[in-house]
Amino acid sequence: MMNKDLLEDKNFLENKNIYLRNVCLEDVNDSYYQWLNDPQVNQFLETRFVVQSKEKIAEFVTSKDGNANEILLAICDKKHKLHIGNIKLGPINWHHRRAEISLLIGNKSYWGKGIATQAIELVSQFAFQTLNLNKLMAGAYKANLGSIKAFQHCGFKIEGEVEDYALVNNKGISVIKMGITAKQYQNKEKL
Repeated sequence: MMNKDLLEDKNFLENKNIYLRNVCLEDVNDSYYQWLNDPQVNQFLETRFVVQSKEKIAEFVTSKDGNANEILLAICDKKHKLHIGNIKLGPINWHHRRAEISLLIGNKSYWGKGIATQAIELVSQFAFQTLNLNKLMAGAYKANLGSIKAFQHCGFKIEGEVEDYALVNNKGISVIKMGITAKQYQNKEKL
């Protein structure tokens, strides 16, 4: 089980370009609201099926606050101290020491700049080295090439394709399942 004090440090994961911190209610603003309701931003998110309100977003953020099984982090531009997206680690299965990673880069001016890859790397390092997890997994619609490539850059392997997993405009689409183990992560780090 994770020690909740690990998340108390405001910017507890960082590299030279970004830092990750807990998402807080102050983040539920016009920008966050617009991200989740922008068809271009949410085209691969399950949240796209429901119009998001600031109240719904605040409820979601509150539900993750202090939740050691689902860690919701803000992705922030270090130079401008700007919240540009979110990354979630969870749900975490502590018995099997595995977790899912999902993310969103909401600020479109940061698309294509490697931010998702950097955030995935920071969360993976935290998951394996601090939380002692054994397996990380992610899924992406087959058409979401940017997300798939970001995970692959971080050492995730494609483990399978699930056909007709989701419906988009009443048409079945495939989801690519990806994963990396602690051992694979350690071997990648040694290179």
